[in-house]
Amino acid sequence: MTPVQTAILVLSIIAAYFIVLYTISYITGRKADNAGFFSGNRKSPWYLVAFGTIGAAISGITFVSVPGMVASEGGVVLEGGSAAASSFSFLQMVFGFAVGQIIIAFVLVPMYYRMNVVSIYEYLEKRFGLSSYKTGAWLFFVSKMLGASVRLFVVCVVLQLLVFSQLPISPHLSFLLNVLFTVGIVWIYTFRGGVKSVVWVDSLKTLCLLLSVGLTIFYVGRSLGLDDGSMWSLVRESEMSRIFFFDDFNDRRFFWKQFLAGVFITIAINGLDQDLMQRALSCKNPRDARKNMITGGILQIVVNVLFLTLGILLFTFVSEMGIKLPADEAGNIVADNVFPYLAMHHFTPIVAVLFVIGLISAAYATAGSALTALTTSFTIDILESIKTKTESEITAVRHKVHIGMAICMAVVIFFINVFSSDSLIQTVFLLASYTYGPLLGMFVFGMAIKKKVHDKFVPIVAIISPILCYILDSNSQAWFNGYVMTHERLLFNALFTFIGLCFLIKKEQTKSE
Repeated sequence: MTPVQTAILVLSIIAAYFIVLYTISYITGRKADNAGFFSGNRKSPWYLVAFGTIGAAISGITFVSVPGMVASEGGVVLEGGSAAASSFSFLQMVFGFAVGQIIIAFVLVPMYYRMNVVSIYEYLEKRFGLSSYKTGAWLFFVSKMLGASVRLFVVCVVLQLLVFSQLPISPHLSFLLNVLFTVGIVWIYTFRGGVKSVVWVDSLKTLCLLLSVGLTIFYVGRSLGLDDGSMWSLVRESEMSRIFFFDDFNDRRFFWKQFLAGVFITIAINGLDQDLMQRALSCKNPRDARKNMITGGILQIVVNVLFLTLGILLFTFVSEMGIKLPADEAGNIVADNVFPYLAMHHFTPIVAVLFVIGLISAAYATAGSALTALTTSFTIDILESIKTKTESEITAVRHKVHIGMAICMAVVIFFINVFSSDSLIQTVFLLASYTYGPLLGMFVFGMAIKKKVHDKFVPIVAIISPILCYILDSNSQAWFNGYVMTHERLLFNALFTFIGLCFLIKKEQTKSE
């Protein structure tokens, strides 16, 4: 396809998808009040939320990054399927994701329902005090704004390559238009219905993702001349399909590093995240929310196996066809670019269509739920509007906050364009380890130790902990015989926060005092 034909195809698909999105948003949100926006009126069917949870866990980053992982390390493709490549090692973390979901289902979900919270950070106020509550809300705000912006940045990069670079204007201006266009779509379909719309949109996203990756695997396999049996044999026998790594503790792929990181990343990013818990808390009761969490965690394993399988087929296709993949300015082949490049330039148009559908469904729905959660948390936790205002006043504040969050996201995406050459999925986990770590430490302390703390000093602990973690991360190889930290940064960050809170425990007061 010519660049103009590609641009027309992409815009046509986005237009069709947006019409479906807006229709869903209008139908589900036309009678939504503030309770519907914030919590779905606690009426969401658990099976619908569970099906949507699969898509909620798969962002645009996952869509382009995970297939490239099988032959890459640190976001750079290694020649000839080098032994240092990540292979299927990501599944070790995904197994941890499933265990983390189970822990959330039986520990956090009952607690949130028992306390009847709208924002999960209300727990921190009831447990510690106002300063801790505000600290948790701001940590979430920074975490989710950065994470959601990085995820939406992926679709902006692809749209820039396929559509906006064709405009006769400067690259910076065309990227700005790109960002405004992309964020604008997300804002429009979440403006009315909030979480009521998000639950249904997530289900649409999951359906599109599964169809997209499944049919792409089928067509790539047929391009290699493989039937179903020989295709799975090729994947099973490939050096890139190794899952478990127990031999080298210092290896980034070492099983216990990946598995435990997956468990605690899920607890932090899902269980302590207003975005993902807002869906679960929209279920009718704790039992339904629990079924949703467990089902979604198990199905997530299946979906990631499909993405990694696609990765092996893509690199096999590159090898057999002698394709020269494009390199960056440093001469490296970036893993995140492999799937988009092959889909748009070396397969039949149907694969290109499937790729665009999968990418935009992943990116738009993820950004939509993030925008809803940011609006909810900022309105309830930071402005505390729900406690002091009438229903109409809350609606007016919510609308203003919703616009403000969209503008803020657009600004962050524009600046992200200047940074990050590493694999974007690794960038998201890196950001999460530094911002969700203090949240994890605060929640664990609150549930494990029943003592009260000096609340006003909690923000200081939440600032010092990431600094200590960064110092440890920067010097781990020199201090610990070549040990390289990866996702366990989250655990150290939480540990430093936990220890810091121990120093803030109030002394027991006597009755006379």
